[in-house]
Amino acid sequence: MADGNENQAPEKLQGKFQAKVICCILGIGGLASWNSLLTIADYYYKVFPDYHPSRVLVLVYQPFALGTIVILAYHESKINTRKRNLIGYIIFTISTLLLIVLDLTTRGRGGVGPYIGLCAIVASFGLADATVQGGMIGDLSLMCPELIQSFMAGLGVAGALTSAFRLMTKAAFDNSNDGLRKGARFLYENTGHHGLGSWYALVLVAMYNCGNLVGRYTPLVEWLKIENRKGLTIATLSRFFLIPAFYFSAKFGDQGWMIMLVTFLGLTTGHLNVCILITAPKGYKGPEKNALGNLLVVFLTGGIVAGTSLGWLWLIGKRNAF
Repeated sequence: MADGNENQAPEKLQGKFQAKVICCILGIGGLASWNSLLTIADYYYKVFPDYHPSRVLVLVYQPFALGTIVILAYHESKINTRKRNLIGYIIFTISTLLLIVLDLTTRGRGGVGPYIGLCAIVASFGLADATVQGGMIGDLSLMCPELIQSFMAGLGVAGALTSAFRLMTKAAFDNSNDGLRKGARFLYENTGHHGLGSWYALVLVAMYNCGNLVGRYTPLVEWLKIENRKGLTIATLSRFFLIPAFYFSAKFGDQGWMIMLVTFLGLTTGHLNVCILITAPKGYKGPEKNALGNLLVVFLTGGIVAGTSLGWLWLIGKRNAF
């Protein structure tokens, strides 16, 4: 006897909205701790003035992330992705708690010992980031590539939220005795003299994060979504024109031009990341999609490592830079 449901149309896929919300939350959890550390780099410049924290910490973070994702991508077929993701988030949680413990035990004092401890915690952030991002992107590429947008949007939300909290703490605690630990003056590498004063670098970070967040949602607009691989390649390569744009803006322009360029950089970064990660797995079989998702994160991390390394060129020609 034939099943009575055999000729019925398949039911509509259920729970997609809930899945998107969960993926967004997982994305926030994947970068909230690291973004929080980046936005308080002014505090670390006061505690460790001779060690270039914003550059060294990123240089510690990214190689660990790259090395880990390369190893995990190579052994992707042998690894349980669900357990991998859980381990990554557990490392994130423990490392965040250790960061708070380190600051409380040292009471904001500098020195080589606390700085080495900070670098070790940052390295664990890199390890966790590679474990989570590669695993999540690979898994979502296999399950439903559309969910990648929600996960990537969560990463953008993490940056925007931490920037918003940073602006609020700076405004609230800038003049207090212990304000530096809560909302300090910005002491990043010298960005020159600007009308925004100590807020300038903080505004740049915030505008990049806001642009990045908006860019991760623009692919939801159908006519803005880029699905052609040649179009994505051209759009990605065209971003190299931003290098001379930033150079001439820093040398001859004012802060308005720099803020506009930084916002545009964040916007295009978010938009292209989502478009590439959603489009690339199409046309491949299930296991290949998972492997491709991991591989894409490998090259994404590799590009960030290259940019981080080239960032040291900022110090060339500066007095007492090293």
